[in-house]
Amino acid sequence: MNKWPSLKQLHYLITLHETRHFSEAAEKCFVSQSTLSKGIQNLEELIGCPLYEKKDKKSPLVFTQAGELVVQQGRELLAKGQDLVELGRLCQGEEMEGQLRVGCIPTIAPFLLCDLVQEVNQRFPLLNLLLREDTTTNLLAALRNGDLDVLILALPVDIDGMDSRIVGNDPFRMIISQNQADAIRTPINYSDLPNEFVFLLEKEHCLTEHAVSACQLTEKEKINPFSATSLHTLVQMVANGMGTTFIPQMAIDHGLIENQNLVIVDAPGQQAHRHIGLVWRPSSSRVNTFNQLAEVVSELL
Repeated sequence: MNKWPSLKQLHYLITLHETRHFSEAAEKCFVSQSTLSKGIQNLEELIGCPLYEKKDKKSPLVFTQAGELVVQQGRELLAKGQDLVELGRLCQGEEMEGQLRVGCIPTIAPFLLCDLVQEVNQRFPLLNLLLREDTTTNLLAALRNGDLDVLILALPVDIDGMDSRIVGNDPFRMIISQNQADAIRTPINYSDLPNEFVFLLEKEHCLTEHAVSACQLTEKEKINPFSATSLHTLVQMVANGMGTTFIPQMAIDHGLIENQNLVIVDAPGQQAHRHIGLVWRPSSSRVNTFNQLAEVVSELL
């Protein structure tokens, strides 16, 4: 009879991969170090090859190529195992109860999550939202690994086979200082702007790609080489007369540019906007929960 690795053994290995230290991994798994070591040893025997390099205790822990592959696939198995356990909640009619781990990107989170938590608390008092703000790439990795249940992202973006639902649109607007606006013709034509006049976020933020595409900014010489880390930084730079930038409407609605002596103009591009959507694993059994959450987000948008 075939012997199969257990999810517990995979959990031990993945935790060791994260901590790179046996005692710390054992503590995080709430087991003794000998139990964790034995579990990983049994996993190695089942797979038939070493998963990490056996060096002296002072050397940093290094995983073998096989070990890295086992960790990668193990994360996916643990995520699917978690989805399987959630079926019990579904069968008991507890769709809007318990914890729901939600990830959201930085260009949405400050302008949506506070209202979302308040609305969810009122409608579904037994549902506890646990929130994480991060970049799209990191959030998708966390979702794939089972560390998050659902994401709120700006689309389109490569979601690597995950399921999604669009819940609304968020228009892009251009902002410029009042003093500079008097010298620039509207509607905006990029060819009328000085070179390096448009400021954008770092490439890690998907808003940059969405704004450039939606607003049809093809003249790369108009983009300033400086990249900001947040929308607040962009607003301050534009308010000080350094150029212009694209801001999503939801940020404007939440007062991001108030009292800044800025002018809002329509961005080039027909109805320039980004989609806001929810993203989750296809194996998740909480689709009804995600759809009800999507309705709340759609109303807030």
